[in-house]
Amino acid sequence: MTISADELLTTTRSVRKRLDLTRRVPLDLVRECLDIALQAPTGSNAQGWHWVVVTDEDKRKAIGDYYGRSWRRYYESKASPERLYENDPARVATQQRVSASAAYLAEHMGEVPVLVLGCLTVPALPQGNQAGLWGSLLPAAWSYMLAARARGLGTAWTSLHLAYEAEIAELLGIPDDVRQGVLIPTAYYTGETFGRAKRQPLDEVLHIDQW
Repeated sequence: MTISADELLTTTRSVRKRLDLTRRVPLDLVRECLDIALQAPTGSNAQGWHWVVVTDEDKRKAIGDYYGRSWRRYYESKASPERLYENDPARVATQQRVSASAAYLAEHMGEVPVLVLGCLTVPALPQGNQAGLWGSLLPAAWSYMLAARARGLGTAWTSLHLAYEAEIAELLGIPDDVRQGVLIPTAYYTGETFGRAKRQPLDEVLHIDQW
């Protein structure tokens, strides 16, 4: 697949309903994407990240069950996608589609061929704003998702599994000083490709020199 940098950055979508749950993803392809991810910047060049790639069917199902439980609680809350902009007629239809696709992924998470957990070695989580900490993981995780897109794979950034972080850590043997930051379902996607998403105009969110 040949794709320009601009197209890659503007068409890498959260793929949920279009993940191919029946097609095996070669581990070597996942390794390629992670090798690229390791080139991302990280605070103080600490490189404290770890990547847990889950292909075992039983373990994927167990993680999917935890994720589904967390989704159901989230869906019933005021923060769910369907309720987020319920008073904005211009965004209701879009949010309903997002909610439906998120529900589909929650139902099928355990069937996705590869689950990638991005983690950081953290002896203790700091109090207050943790942006500096997780800023050492997020660029690498996004690089992984971009590399996957360039290779015909779909991904989605998810974090609802963190409600069961301890249980998943025990399932996978993750040490106590390693914290999970993201769960990235990975599969070939169905259909041809993806387009740009509708976003608010830049000038609505841009502030120069002051708010």
